[in-house]
Amino acid sequence: MENSESIDVAMQQVEERVSQVLALAKKLGADSAEVSMSKQQGLSVSTRLGEVDTVEFTNDGSLGITVYQDGRKGSASTADLSEKALQQSVQAAINIAKYTSVDPFSGLADKSLLAMDTKDLDLYHPEAISTDKAIEIATEAEVTALNADPKIVNSDGASFASYEGFKVYGNSHGQLVGYPSTRHNLSCMMISAQDEDMQRDYAYTVSREFSALTCAKQIGLEAAHAAVSRLGSQKLATQKVPVMFRSDVANSIYGHFIAAISGGNLYRNSSFLVDSIGKQVFPKHLNIVERPHILKGLASSCFDSEGVATQDRDFIVGGELQSYLLTSYSARKLGLTTTGNAGGIHNWLVSANNGDFEQMLKTLGTGLLVTELMGQGVNVVNGDYSRGAAGFWVENGKIAYPVSEITIAGNLQEMFKGIVATGNDVDMRGSIQTGSLIIEEMQVSGQ
Repeated sequence: MENSESIDVAMQQVEERVSQVLALAKKLGADSAEVSMSKQQGLSVSTRLGEVDTVEFTNDGSLGITVYQDGRKGSASTADLSEKALQQSVQAAINIAKYTSVDPFSGLADKSLLAMDTKDLDLYHPEAISTDKAIEIATEAEVTALNADPKIVNSDGASFASYEGFKVYGNSHGQLVGYPSTRHNLSCMMISAQDEDMQRDYAYTVSREFSALTCAKQIGLEAAHAAVSRLGSQKLATQKVPVMFRSDVANSIYGHFIAAISGGNLYRNSSFLVDSIGKQVFPKHLNIVERPHILKGLASSCFDSEGVATQDRDFIVGGELQSYLLTSYSARKLGLTTTGNAGGIHNWLVSANNGDFEQMLKTLGTGLLVTELMGQGVNVVNGDYSRGAAGFWVENGKIAYPVSEITIAGNLQEMFKGIVATGNDVDMRGSIQTGSLIIEEMQVSGQ
């Protein structure tokens, strides 16, 4: 897969193999079947203190098949893509289906919802990067960071990775679709020290295009600055204060929202947002939309993992919940229609009603800026939220000093409605694109 011509050939070969597997499943007695096959190759390197730590070459492929027979479901997968192994996997899926319970809600996605044709979303940008070049990039980031400040005393290393591959999906409705993609990333983590205090922090960049990555020197400088800025951290007295989540951690708040509106939690009645369509979940100023077809998007796709065509969708309009997040199975359980989100979300964009990071600090006034979250103390059933945190104390719109070893707590229902500001300092490095956000009040406890 070194150029577009060779990847086209490789994808065509895989499409033929997927068609063969589907035909075999039918021959062995399956009423219907779906097959997903992916291949990936790439290079990753890591360096530490000027030495090469690891060099890894990846050349992986895997196939998963699910068969449906008389209302029963069986699945199998294999990393061995030989004809014999594929036949064994199909037979294994058939055999498993014989022992599973009948489930009237299982089965392929409705044919009318499938993406039979796909468009090019410009996700494939291969770059011929040698091992020496990859090492040079990681080394440059780390060396820059080590030399950026005398308080940088050690390194947890830098890493660079570049991958390319493709995914092909087919099912017995006659659907056979696929697309190639690339992903390049660079990260650097530094350790700072002053007196008895030691801190660590990092910086990273990721893109479909190698040329769009932040340069290695800049990543090094950002990692060093982040680590040094945390020195001299203090604890806080227990109190209720406004809390600002920096954009790179603000996405976690919406991640909990995703869990709360996901079909699996809804049909099990294990979400605090059951029966919330049309209800006010966020403030009126906030909108959340899904845009699956953004060119070069990190979470862009023309179809989900069930082959369902993705489409633009508004999940929050004026703070009100417009749609749940559904797969075919969860939609059937709820008497609804899939939203094309089997496998996850596709580029969520959160609206802004405030300015850049500095303006957001002014809006915060005096309160807590959270830049790191720890632990998993979130209960999606009742919305209770409690996590370890670190960041900075802000006074009169200016960062005063770093803080650590604190816990922030609240309830997600109140936290969502308490979002008073969202910035335009959008973090583009993930599937949820949001700026920093400010929650009117949360409980902050010193540990």
